[in-house]
Amino acid sequence: MISPPKPPTAFEYAWRSPWVRLLVFGLAFYLLYRLLGEVRTIVWNVLIAFLIAYLANPLLTWLERGRVSRGLGVFFVLLLFVAIFALAGALLVTVSAQLIDLLARLPDQIGQLGAVLDRLFGWLGDRGIGNLADARERITEAVQTYVENIGDNLIPILQNALNSTGTVFRQLVSLGGIVGQIIIILLLSVYLMLDYSRVNASLLRAFPRPWQPRVLELSGLVGTAVGGYVRGQLVIATFIGVFVWLGLTLLGIPSAAAIGFLAGAFNIVPYLGPVIGATPALLLALPLGWVKMLLVVVVFVLANQIESNVLSPYVLGRTTDLHPVTVLVAILVGASLMGFSGALLAVPLVALGKLLLDKYYYPSRVYTEGP
Repeated sequence: MISPPKPPTAFEYAWRSPWVRLLVFGLAFYLLYRLLGEVRTIVWNVLIAFLIAYLANPLLTWLERGRVSRGLGVFFVLLLFVAIFALAGALLVTVSAQLIDLLARLPDQIGQLGAVLDRLFGWLGDRGIGNLADARERITEAVQTYVENIGDNLIPILQNALNSTGTVFRQLVSLGGIVGQIIIILLLSVYLMLDYSRVNASLLRAFPRPWQPRVLELSGLVGTAVGGYVRGQLVIATFIGVFVWLGLTLLGIPSAAAIGFLAGAFNIVPYLGPVIGATPALLLALPLGWVKMLLVVVVFVLANQIESNVLSPYVLGRTTDLHPVTVLVAILVGASLMGFSGALLAVPLVALGKLLLDKYYYPSRVYTEGP
């Protein structure tokens, strides 16, 4: 004899209501949001440590193929990280002082630019080309606005960095200070680098089993598009900064290290670094004559050409493979929507979208046979 089905429990009966499920999930997300707000410092430490492990993993994998143990490879990566951090700290004071000096010089250089434009437009007027006063005013106003924007955004940050020695030393003695944060991040990154594959497997197990193959596939696409782009763009930005710095130093341009830093830092957004760095370099080269100004232009054109024709195809070709027009349109759209952050995120997101199209849309029946 078949026993009658058991009546649902009170919990099962209540869970059938979509409003109850919505209330429970909404409450769970709210509590999670509040919890993350309370421990956001720890969350950021873990995320930064995971990012370090993620960026270092290809190097560690390459070393393992060369029969170098994972532990020794992690030790090598740590030495490299400490060396880079020490070099960055040594350059920070020099670059910050040069940037402040550069921004203090630029207003005087704008006056010289006005005098040069007056002579140039006077020469053109003598040859019958008139109505150039408006063009002269627009050029001067654009350069003035550019210099003011840089000064308003950079000078307070740099002055605080140079004048906060006492604050830094007070923070060093506390576990929550700068050194404590760095030590925690380094320790977390060491464990993540040593057990990178096991950590990823544990994260994958958090998803239901039927979802895991798709999650693994999508994470691979994200790693190819976003992770490869970030690694490649860091390499390219470093090259642009060093190239501009050395080129301007050879030409005798003041504040060459500061201009190289600006060019490299802003080149995290493709093609933006040479544009940002060229204006102050040309203004500082103005008193040195036309030959120096032309050579400065040559330095930045060479930097741009090496980036677009050599480095980007070689370093980013496997990860983004985007046409330069697509890159520029993505940057413009991202900047118009979210400012500098949007310009920074636009290219990797477009690259990820392209990979998703190649993987899922183009092979689908919707694409091959039509909707």
